[in-house]
Amino acid sequence: MDYQAVLEEVAAFARPFAGQGQVADYIPALERVSADRFGIAVADINGAVHGVGDWEVPFSVQSISKTFSLALVMAHAHGDDDIWKRVGREPSGTPFNSLVQLEWENGIPRNPFINAGALVVTDRLQSLTGDASTTMLHFLREESGNPDLAFDQAVAGSEADHGDRNAALAHFMASFGNLENPVPSVIEHYFWQCSIEMSCRDLATAGSFLARHGVRADGTRLLQAREAKRINAVMLTCGTYDAAGEFAYRVGLPAKSGVGGGIIAVVPGRCTLCVWSPGLDRRGNSVAGAAALDHFTTLTGWSVF
Repeated sequence: MDYQAVLEEVAAFARPFAGQGQVADYIPALERVSADRFGIAVADINGAVHGVGDWEVPFSVQSISKTFSLALVMAHAHGDDDIWKRVGREPSGTPFNSLVQLEWENGIPRNPFINAGALVVTDRLQSLTGDASTTMLHFLREESGNPDLAFDQAVAGSEADHGDRNAALAHFMASFGNLENPVPSVIEHYFWQCSIEMSCRDLATAGSFLARHGVRADGTRLLQAREAKRINAVMLTCGTYDAAGEFAYRVGLPAKSGVGGGIIAVVPGRCTLCVWSPGLDRRGNSVAGAAALDHFTTLTGWSVF
């Protein structure tokens, strides 16, 4: 596969979509990012990385971090499936910050990729490690090969200043006994995780363990193959908010999006991709990013179907 040629054709197709949609203006620190940026990178399972456009420009990972927090919880738990007693694995069909289902379902979030579910996973990672956000940052530095990855204090602060809905979700779940740590601590670590800045290169490389069936960049095993399979499965069904069915129809890959405009996608056994363009559709997914991944799978014929 001539990845560079494919990415250049994908970029040529997707660039007209850059600038469409709307940046995440409910987080003021993200509102200042230009909607017409576009970058895409691919990391194959052997460690080779290719990219075009703004593929080395750092951006706020936001909800893409939820994939890594889930992987770390599963790795630290050594196959213990207790996390699945506290969070489900089904699509939500509601916005990512919705409170509605929590009341109907006794404080158990539908899946780990909506905000309520991610708060539960962060809470569990905090119990397992004592420092959820720093554990994630160190892991991402190691897997990406970029020791300079850091939290964006402005983004974390902006989220904290406008995080009433997430606080409400956390307090509601705590009232059902579904949090182990104090709500302010859980929310703080959650915001720090979402604020990490990474480029398409960084994210494609860091997520490659999912394409390698759980094997890390150094050849050690983070997850058993069955665990990596399960994360990829939940990404496919739940990773793009309440548009997961449409995304699977168009793209056909496990993926996780973030309102910073990034999407990470996995071709098991082959490669991991990351695309970034900040303009979002009404579901919170990058307009140009989804178009790019759709065109990539069309060109290559690679999907899980």
